[in-house]
Amino acid sequence: MNTRGPLPVDLGVAQPDLFADDVPSVDEHFATAHRIALDATSWVEHVPGWLTGSEHLLREVIATAGWEQRDRWMINRVVTEPRLTAEFPDLRDAPVPALHTAAAALSEHYGVRYDGLWINLYRDHHDSTGWHGDWPTCKRDICTVPVLTLGASRRFLIKPRQGGRSLVLTPASGDLVVMGGRCQRDWRHCVPKQTVPAGARVSVNFSSTFQATRENG
Repeated sequence: MNTRGPLPVDLGVAQPDLFADDVPSVDEHFATAHRIALDATSWVEHVPGWLTGSEHLLREVIATAGWEQRDRWMINRVVTEPRLTAEFPDLRDAPVPALHTAAAALSEHYGVRYDGLWINLYRDHHDSTGWHGDWPTCKRDICTVPVLTLGASRRFLIKPRQGGRSLVLTPASGDLVVMGGRCQRDWRHCVPKQTVPAGARVSVNFSSTFQATRENG
């Protein structure tokens, strides 16, 4: 996979005021969590408003992440991904302290040590990602993958790997969506393009070295 970056990003989003009152914080009790059983072995959980101060965090992440645009193979040709990406395989390298706090809360709640980040920036409604499973970071049959939304709401679709009707979630800024069980094996998810204009959205995917290791590894 090739990369193009780091890229300058100017989306008209104000620089973060580090002395503002809306300092990001998470709900360690997950009080609003609603879990949906996708099948007997897979589930998705939506936690509305899990993080407060999300606009502050959005500005800080956009300003500091160090974005790249990546190329990847699709069937028999190389395509440029219609989104920007920043990857931190070692969480300690992530420049935003609030994300360290969020990872610690998620690790405690879900019993998985989240020690890395994969962050995607959808600059507007034209940016997207196609149907996929999180193979690079989920090599075990059972994985738990939290995704934090910052910024504009976009549709998040999930459907069976073999085809079928999609479940549609529309997480708002500060919402958490967690895919669990065999979701990465048996289901696919995407963020489609849309015709309705939308502002910038960042998805923060929390990853685990343990989950990225094969069962017999």
